[in-house]
Amino acid sequence: MGRLSGKVAIVTGAASRGEGVGNGAATAILFAREGAKVVLVNRDAARGQALEAQIRAEGGEASAFAADVTREDEAEAMAAFAVERYGRLDILHNNIGFGSSGTPETLSLAEWNRVFEGNLTSVFMACKACLPRMKASGGGAINNVSSTAGAMGLSGTTGGLAYATAKAGMHGFTLSVAADYALDGIRANTLVVGTVYTPLVAHLGEEGRERRRKAVALQTEGTGWDVAYAAVFLASDEARWITGVALPIDGGFLAIRQWPR
Repeated sequence: MGRLSGKVAIVTGAASRGEGVGNGAATAILFAREGAKVVLVNRDAARGQALEAQIRAEGGEASAFAADVTREDEAEAMAAFAVERYGRLDILHNNIGFGSSGTPETLSLAEWNRVFEGNLTSVFMACKACLPRMKASGGGAINNVSSTAGAMGLSGTTGGLAYATAKAGMHGFTLSVAADYALDGIRANTLVVGTVYTPLVAHLGEEGRERRRKAVALQTEGTGWDVAYAAVFLASDEARWITGVALPIDGGFLAIRQWPR
């Protein structure tokens, strides 16, 4: 406890979309448990407020802020709110992400743009607004949540074109930010998330859930908490010498292949 004491964090896409704990909610909760003051950012104000109440109920400090951070003015308002409310900004955790079905033949341009705006433009806008505040605070850490879909081809499924492309682009984005802001004391890293079970994939049902569990070398199910523990480490001073890293949180999915049994 206290690994993020004195720090102020923004978590975008913080509240879960359904029953259970998603990557963003788990991260926000652990950030608060570790002593950070957390700004919870969602387009849906009610969901953010519910997460705020949950964090406050266990003694943490959090404030919900409704914003669509694909919009420059709303991302700017989010960053300004964090500093006005808590006096500084140290951590930005970019967690917004969603996909859409479609191949190059079937995906519409409008849907391609929507997925890119949600997954990648949101990160650009959040960084654009937050980086000046982080520099003024003396440095900080940026976590960008990506996916194994952006690091490998997916066999046995189709329709991940826009999502996989956007998440692959996030790796290059993170490396550029890490390089450009290293001398400002700002670190940037990517969390490459695998087949974790969260409310976002609950619609796949128990069969899909079991298939995702069996896809990983460890043969165990990952959750939002696994992502959150890694996020805490990368945001903390324990990771002060780590920047530009793409950290897989995937049960060995990317690194290990199994022979058929």
